[in-house]
Amino acid sequence: MELKTLQYFVRIAREESITRAANALHITQPTLSRQIKDLEKELNVKLFNRRNHNIQLTDEGVLLKNRAEALIEMSNKIQDEFKVIDKNIEGNVYIGCGETKGMEVIANIFNDIQDDYPNIHFHIYSGNADDIASRLDKGLLDFGILIQPVNLNKYKSLYLSTSDHWGIIAKKDDVLAQKSDVIKEDLVDKPLICSRQVLDTAIDKNDFTEWFGDLFNHLNIVGTFNLAYNAGWMVKAGLGYAITLDSIIDTSKESELTFIPLEPRLISKHNLVWRKDHTFSKAAQLFLDKAIDVCQ
Repeated sequence: MELKTLQYFVRIAREESITRAANALHITQPTLSRQIKDLEKELNVKLFNRRNHNIQLTDEGVLLKNRAEALIEMSNKIQDEFKVIDKNIEGNVYIGCGETKGMEVIANIFNDIQDDYPNIHFHIYSGNADDIASRLDKGLLDFGILIQPVNLNKYKSLYLSTSDHWGIIAKKDDVLAQKSDVIKEDLVDKPLICSRQVLDTAIDKNDFTEWFGDLFNHLNIVGTFNLAYNAGWMVKAGLGYAITLDSIIDTSKESELTFIPLEPRLISKHNLVWRKDHTFSKAAQLFLDKAIDVCQ
């Protein structure tokens, strides 16, 4: 199985047409069809369901597409690193992060590095903790910014100087919006929309579940989310109250939503993490050195 064949396969999957894929790849349609037939024979599976006007992936095809995209991305990353390996410090740094104020620290480091090393480029992947951990484990990211609570056992890490405060997002005309803060008893009978990450009871030290204590198992959780932006729409629709971090969902004067902090205050710190066995490019190592200086 060659990487080029996987690239052809991914292009067909995206175009949903061998004809369009062949035109985009500047090869003949019979040649492309033969490549895919050989790939199906090699794997002993059917990758596409062929219809009159387009083709669709089978379940096996979806699995291969996910694996192939990761391999292609890793191949591109390796090529980028070796293009600059014998040059001055330049290249790409790949960082994954959630919705957090911790990005402010990282952006300032980016800016400092760019002043002296204009040929270093930074690439941000946004996602939740599971997304970022998966890409770190596959070597697709150099670093991740994770928000507590999270399991750090697999990684080396630095604490960033930033932190987020937990609270609820409610409509401004809601009864809870009149309070300066909310306690757990205020929420036990309310419809709640929560981050899937904080509901993970397998995390060794989960400050979120500990904050609710014995009431946690009695919460009325009507919905979950992985990134908070869409949770704001759920609140606007009247589904419930979103429990999330401050400064993520728009609660400005023009918004119909407001943020009310939890009491006692619940604060989540931020960690810059990287895989223990990860081999850094010169650019990524420079970023790490700068981050260590800032965080000490």
